[in-house]
Amino acid sequence: MSAELAQRSIDTVRTLAMDAVQQANSGHPGMPMGCAPMAYVLFNEVMRLDPTQVDWPDRDRFVLSAGHGSMLLYAALHLAGFARPNLDDLQHFRQWGSPTAGHPENFLLDAVETTTGPLGQGVANGIGMALAAERLAAEFNRPGHEIVDHRVYGIVSDGDLMEGVAAEAASLAGHLRLGRLTYLYDDNAITIDGRTEIAFTEDVLARFDAYGWHTQRVEDVTDLDALRAAIAAADADERPSLIAVRTVIGHGAPNKAGTSKAHGSPLGPDEIAATKQAMGWDLEPFTVPDDVRDHLDLSERGRERREAWEQRFAAYREAHPELADEFERRVVRGELPADWTDALPTLDDKAATRQHSGAVINAIAERVPELFGGSADLAASNNTDVEGGGDFSATDRTGRNVRFGVREHAMASIANGMALHGGVIPYVATFLIFTDYCRPAIRLSALMQQRVVYVMTHDSIGLGEDGPTHQPVEHLPALRAIPGLTVLRPADGAETVAAWKLALEHDGPSVLALTRQGLPPLGDRPEGAVERGAYVLRDVHPDGDEGADPQVVLIGTGSEVQLCLGAAEQLAADGVAARVVSMPSWERFAAQDQAYRDEVLPPQVRARVAVEAAAGFGWERWVGDAGVIVAMERFGASAPAEKLFEVFGFTVEHVTEVARGLLRA
Repeated sequence: MSAELAQRSIDTVRTLAMDAVQQANSGHPGMPMGCAPMAYVLFNEVMRLDPTQVDWPDRDRFVLSAGHGSMLLYAALHLAGFARPNLDDLQHFRQWGSPTAGHPENFLLDAVETTTGPLGQGVANGIGMALAAERLAAEFNRPGHEIVDHRVYGIVSDGDLMEGVAAEAASLAGHLRLGRLTYLYDDNAITIDGRTEIAFTEDVLARFDAYGWHTQRVEDVTDLDALRAAIAAADADERPSLIAVRTVIGHGAPNKAGTSKAHGSPLGPDEIAATKQAMGWDLEPFTVPDDVRDHLDLSERGRERREAWEQRFAAYREAHPELADEFERRVVRGELPADWTDALPTLDDKAATRQHSGAVINAIAERVPELFGGSADLAASNNTDVEGGGDFSATDRTGRNVRFGVREHAMASIANGMALHGGVIPYVATFLIFTDYCRPAIRLSALMQQRVVYVMTHDSIGLGEDGPTHQPVEHLPALRAIPGLTVLRPADGAETVAAWKLALEHDGPSVLALTRQGLPPLGDRPEGAVERGAYVLRDVHPDGDEGADPQVVLIGTGSEVQLCLGAAEQLAADGVAARVVSMPSWERFAAQDQAYRDEVLPPQVRARVAVEAAAGFGWERWVGDAGVIVAMERFGASAPAEKLFEVFGFTVEHVTEVARGLLRA
């Protein structure tokens, strides 16, 4: 390979980025132009990828955390020989129906490993991928048979490294010595507002040294030999690695290179013409020279690497057939064990639903070994430990419990990376109030439809004495507002078991909102009721009037369902037929057909009362214009839970009186 061919290959990436952003009249040309040499070395020389089989299990993963530079990734994938994005896709960058979105979206392009754009998220996602790889390597590799042998590479920006989520995640990665991870830092000293020195003057490498990372500096991104040497040194180190690479944003643009003008806007026809003239490029827009295409196409090399791995896996299967079957189930097919539901417990005692959740985790842990996660320093409160499972650590990759520390945002984002990697089903936990810290990552879980189970305990003012700083009020409606997220608030042990079953079988994220306080068992219910989101728990009739239609419907979730049952009994004593509906999941109920929804909530019964110890926003959908909502209309307070429920009206007596008043009206 000649230096001239390497340079023209790099310039091809740059021109494709310039042309696509200009044609869209939108985008970020500067980062791809500056980082093109990184993409050249990584995709053409370092990473093991097979464009003919995108989901090869032992492929290297690439994360473009600086997702605004998406044209760098699209150009690199196209030139590497992936079927998509094709040249037409590049020409329709940022257009309706095109897979080349403004920021990379893994659900639009199979070769994109994660959806990035919100800065810092990709940093944490890649760390989650490396964590999952370490876990799988410990579970499946055997002497002479290393079937999990891949790495995670990424390009991160100044903006990524300013974000708190990246700091949290990097701290944990260094602590765990996740050595399968190499990040190249696009150190161009420019952000949208100008030079980074106006807001960012820290010694980044010193910070990562303190985290326990292996760090290096490459002074000039165009020095390909220095890049190669730095990546090789990073790959050889047992710590995660950060390589700070000096780049020039908008490299080669005569008037805009090295300025914020090359960041988030097209260069403009005149500047593009001047840039191409300076680099000696006289080809039409979106042209890929034939020798460059041949040089960068990975199809043959990638197929050879994959087939070599398949031969190793065949030898592994011969030596360890049961492990090979398990690897294919978990990593290749992503299926749950056929008989896993046999391990689900029967929970009919009075206990907090957080305790019931812990019982489910421990009951199924052995049968579902891919279940892997932990808590943000609240395991004893969240009840998330696999008992006897040990801790995943720098010295023990077989532990079942991840100690995330007080890093809620990173924990959630790392879980996304674990789910994206595959082979594990991550669950993560904290108090429901701290979904505020997790929310950006939860939103991305929903956007990418990744199976992450969020175990969120202490779900209401029932938290008690810790007071309003720790009592979630607006959090349930806020979470329900996220498209594609399933929120489950179980009312007893049986509903908690069903909620876990639903979460593990669901192709998307779930939030389990669980109580601190004990809840009584609610008795029998129809089979599959929780999976349908809402169901008739009980019709309570006055004596001698068993066939009467309900006059009022009482709808509750979680700890408030028992209040609805108590109120129904008091109403029956008044001669009122009352229906109690448990609604653990709005999303699941909304997905049912109209006939079922009308069966549970008869349209002719307009007297409806919803009871939930949270903000009432959104309940209008279920109670209608004639209904009443018993909810929290203010922040809570510091006092024993029993007192708070009394003061704020979450009592059988108050719910009964609300229903009576509604019927009188």
